[in-house]
Amino acid sequence: MEIITKNYSLIYDRSTKVITCEGSLRLKGTEEYLPIINILNNVIEQEPPEVILNLEKLQFLNSSGLSILSKFIINVRKKKNIQMVVLGSKDIPWQQTSLKNLQRLMPALKLEFI
Repeated sequence: MEIITKNYSLIYDRSTKVITCEGSLRLKGTEEYLPIINILNNVIEQEPPEVILNLEKLQFLNSSGLSILSKFIINVRKKKNIQMVVLGSKDIPWQQTSLKNLQRLMPALKLEFI
């Protein structure tokens, strides 16, 4: 499953259970984020033992995108049988603060900055 635009890409590799998001997510509201929400919900429905969310090359994420990401983390937490790993970049300033907040939503979330 994938979405590729000139501004961003979101690709889910079913074999590795890795969701990779790159570029700049500046969409407006839930309606514009709906294709991304659908992919994320599909991943949860499959209930893999582990999901890796690779955001290392995500340069920008607006508040609507952060809200969608937070809801995804909460939905993963509700499943209780899915381990969540989030990969971020030390070189992208917003990620240090914003991604650490995801651990408040899911304390078992493993967060790695590369």
